[in-house]
Amino acid sequence: MIAAGLLIAAGLVLFYVMVGYPLLLAAYTRRAAPAVRKDLGFRPTATVVLAVHNGEEFIRAKLESLAGLDYPAGLVDILVVSDGSTDRTDAMIAAFAASPAGSRVRLLRAPRGGKAAALNLGIEHASGEILFFTDVRQPIHPAALSHLAANFADPTVGAVTGELRMLDPNRSGEQADMELYWRYELWARGRHSRIDSVFTATGCIYAMRRSLAEPLPPDTLSDDAVLPLRAFFRGYRVVFDPEAVAFDYPAVEGMEFRRRLRTLAGLWQIHGRLPQLFTRANRMRFHFLSHKFLRLVLPWAILAALGATFALPASGLRTFLLFDELALAGLACADFLVPRRFPLKRLTSPARTFLSMNAAALLALAIFLVPAGTFWRPARMQSRPEAGGTP
Repeated sequence: MIAAGLLIAAGLVLFYVMVGYPLLLAAYTRRAAPAVRKDLGFRPTATVVLAVHNGEEFIRAKLESLAGLDYPAGLVDILVVSDGSTDRTDAMIAAFAASPAGSRVRLLRAPRGGKAAALNLGIEHASGEILFFTDVRQPIHPAALSHLAANFADPTVGAVTGELRMLDPNRSGEQADMELYWRYELWARGRHSRIDSVFTATGCIYAMRRSLAEPLPPDTLSDDAVLPLRAFFRGYRVVFDPEAVAFDYPAVEGMEFRRRLRTLAGLWQIHGRLPQLFTRANRMRFHFLSHKFLRLVLPWAILAALGATFALPASGLRTFLLFDELALAGLACADFLVPRRFPLKRLTSPARTFLSMNAAALLALAIFLVPAGTFWRPARMQSRPEAGGTP
């Protein structure tokens, strides 16, 4: 009876996370907050804050992308914080800043301290009313800052995140699976933003009021969640604007696991440091628990379901369930051997991606045992935009 009860409970969690909550979210019509009063004529001063470590491969194209923002030149400056770079990054930034296109670029050199420490230095030296946070790799659409800033015409908005679009017409396998997941995530953000607020921003394209930006703990993994959530708990909204766009290419095969591991470790870290997420202080508590917290519970539900199935008395049902559960694992393992264009790949690749993401959620618990810097490893990308151009 205990095994059967555990199996039912685990199955309900699996069903709710993967099917039930998405259906509820699609049907959810209650709006807790009014529509954002976005005004494209609203142009506050803005400081772009870019933290970079050894980014010589991308920095020139990134600076050209930022210099090409469609925003009044007198209202925006670009602050680049070099986090102990040991390659040509600093020299390339300085050279660009000395050119006519880089007149708004400032370089701050800092000893190696990690991204959070670099962002703290940038926040300290920023002068704009709005801080626009971005990363070195992703080009920004020229209109992105205008769209982000327009949301701050609404005094209830404390932070805004844009949309990251993946570029690669030949995606397949792991990349195609992650693209499908990312499209669901963007859809969910749109629904959450309509209700009230989103829970996290996209690190390469988000903005917030400088008055709300407070220093981060140096070991912070997810600045794009901590900073917006702080604004949220001060009574402001954190909204999603799909018209503010950045571009990126997917990670090379096998690198997505590393990126997901860091993201989920950051999510565990946030859970531990912001306990108010689980209290009535969280206006979006139901959606947070359903969309974020249960995502971390999901792999434990999978393990519980597998263990409970083994513990069931011998029967046809037990055999059927074990076959299904082990078949999923078998398909995931077979994906390493199945050729890319073989029809079976349509089954093996999603199985592998699903189990890989849940394995990352399990391993991410190590954030409570090892230094946060352990999770910072650069992801190699398939390709990148040409310098000076926007995809």
